[in-house]
Amino acid sequence: MYACTLLLCYLTGQLLGVDGGGDCQLMVKSISGNVYQAGDVVIGGLFPVHVEAPHPEMEFKRKKVNDSCKIFNQRAYRWLQTMIFAVQEINSNPGLLPNLSLGYLVADTCLAESTTLVAAMMMVTGQDISLADTDCGSAPTVPVILGDARSSGSIVVADTLGVFDIPMVSYFASCVCLSDSWKYPLFFRTMPSDAEEAQAMAKLLRLLGWTWVGLVSADDDFGRFGSQMLMEALRGTEVCVAYHEVIPKALFQEVAHQNITDKQWIANDAWVTLGIGKSLYADVSQLRITYNVYKGVYAIAHALHDMLTCQPGKGPFLNGQCPDVRRLQPAQIHHYLRRVNCTTPLGERIYFDQNGDPPASYDIINWHVAEGTIQFVHVGHFVSYQGSSGQFHIDMDRVVWGGGNRHMVPVSVCSSPCAPGTRKAVQKGRPVCCFDCLPCAEGQISNEIGSLECVRCPERFWSNSNHTVCVAQQVDFLSYNDSMGMILSIISVAGATLTAATSSTFLYYRHTPFVRANNSEVSFMLLLSLKLCFLCALAFIGQPAVLSCMLRHTLFGISFVTCISCLLSRTVVVLVAFRSTLPGKNLMRYVGPTQQRLGICICTLVQGLICTLWLTLAPPQPAERAIQENQRPKIILECAMGSVVAFSLVLGYIGLLACLCLFLAFLARKLPDNFNEAKLITFSMLIFCAVWVAFVPAYISSPGKYSVAVEIFAILASSYGLLLCIFAPKCYIILLRPEKNNKKHLMTR
Repeated sequence: MYACTLLLCYLTGQLLGVDGGGDCQLMVKSISGNVYQAGDVVIGGLFPVHVEAPHPEMEFKRKKVNDSCKIFNQRAYRWLQTMIFAVQEINSNPGLLPNLSLGYLVADTCLAESTTLVAAMMMVTGQDISLADTDCGSAPTVPVILGDARSSGSIVVADTLGVFDIPMVSYFASCVCLSDSWKYPLFFRTMPSDAEEAQAMAKLLRLLGWTWVGLVSADDDFGRFGSQMLMEALRGTEVCVAYHEVIPKALFQEVAHQNITDKQWIANDAWVTLGIGKSLYADVSQLRITYNVYKGVYAIAHALHDMLTCQPGKGPFLNGQCPDVRRLQPAQIHHYLRRVNCTTPLGERIYFDQNGDPPASYDIINWHVAEGTIQFVHVGHFVSYQGSSGQFHIDMDRVVWGGGNRHMVPVSVCSSPCAPGTRKAVQKGRPVCCFDCLPCAEGQISNEIGSLECVRCPERFWSNSNHTVCVAQQVDFLSYNDSMGMILSIISVAGATLTAATSSTFLYYRHTPFVRANNSEVSFMLLLSLKLCFLCALAFIGQPAVLSCMLRHTLFGISFVTCISCLLSRTVVVLVAFRSTLPGKNLMRYVGPTQQRLGICICTLVQGLICTLWLTLAPPQPAERAIQENQRPKIILECAMGSVVAFSLVLGYIGLLACLCLFLAFLARKLPDNFNEAKLITFSMLIFCAVWVAFVPAYISSPGKYSVAVEIFAILASSYGLLLCIFAPKCYIILLRPEKNNKKHLMTR
């Protein structure tokens, strides 16, 4: 770097025609519009106090004289005054940079890259007349520069001064290209990059729920790159750009003049005051860039302060050396700027990331338009610290929305958010923000607004009518809590009670001729089996279990076979009793009590054998069956047969005995009435067969628990038919017509 500085001095002297003699001397001149204050360390400052630079001399035949910039920029002048104020404040602070004074050399860049570069070169090489006593070849008198305001000027200066390791801290350059630490390792800034601003604007759109927006940008590099970064930030989000228009900057000014306030605009700092005819120097509501200048000065001051606190032998440089602040090398201040972490007098932290960028911090300014005047009202801010994505703090009560509305946030969507119970379906050929809301299918739900997909309910669950919640599927079985289950239970218990009452009556009158003539032993067996028939219906009610499923049809089958076997035995006895009165025939010895008991047991054992094989080989088990009822699934708890063949054999055997009993009873129907009960058995068997013939189609066509109810109804109906047809007439004679309960009456034909 030392050799490069000498070479630059030499070349400058040759170009200006200076004979340096024996010593290298600088051809000095005054930088246009500079302000100088001496100090131990002089900070350079670049500000566009004017916005129109003089035209260069293209013939190179003479020096231009009285070349001055034009069009005074009050806002930039305020930034210049801020730097001066910050330096003076630091010098008056005994706790910051003790025994060291800061100076400044501020130059007017005239908002042109050429004048900006010339001013920066004259600062760091000592060519300014204010630095005329500087020896050529010494360290640069200005080791660090605050500036430039524009990204283009900052790029030019950074590219040139990077050769000399001169760091610079910009207060307004926002181009994301300057975040390239490999290309611009010496560049720092207190102004967040455009990428951060684009990210913040994208977050603001999402915060306000605006998913359908139009993008308008100026026809310049800043507008094109800014809009490109904003669209990049919006990519992958729910915010869609309805249109993107690039228009001339003059048209933006016309928009401001036309006072278009019925639309909601979001703009950056460069556009917020566009076309507003007022004094920006007098307007203290727009001090963000001014504050950036203030932070830049304090960042440099704290870097110098960290140098002063360096302990010899523990320094960051070779062999633990500490920097000499009096003869400061630019690379040294760059090292400390990279690690600066301080707080301004206003309480804001200052630090730079690995790219030299500060934490993103933006003020949110709201235009208040009233009676032709515009007020800029601070309504919030956005801050993003290291490791966080940023957070907004907005006072919504102070915001005036487009059209003068103060109470309701405007809605900007292509399609309204889909309500819970629906899902998005993107419209073909349109952006993702334009969609239709389709209801979830049966068995699927969405419980959030704007769901992309419906979620299928887990097993044994189903969606409610609104498709917002998964509810447990209805489990259906004939329960004791159901009205149907209660009624059938009552009927079953009543039948068993009535049978028990009949048994008690027969037991009490067992010595009377009428009871004895009807073979009281078989009657008691018939009543016992009828009681079991009534009670077996209770096994069909309630949630199916392993034991109840096994008891249902086995208890039913054995009870009814026993009952019909008793009736069959009674019918055979009646037939044989009247046939034995014929000459030469003595058949009663074959139908005595022992033979009757044996016949009943044999018939019952056959059914017992069938049930035993059924329970052993393929027993009934609890099972679940899903059905659709009113387009909603229902789980039916039932007892699976296990073996249809076994179930058919049980019913078939009962039917066989019933048909045989009916046939024999029909043959004996015309025998004498007083002793003959064949008519009663015939009528009871007709009811029994009619019930069970009707049972088959009703059972097959009944869904769910109703099939069980049909089976219970068939059991109870046939049981009541047997009980009433067989025993009601007998109880009538025993209890109400006792005069007929004698042997004489029984023997009358």
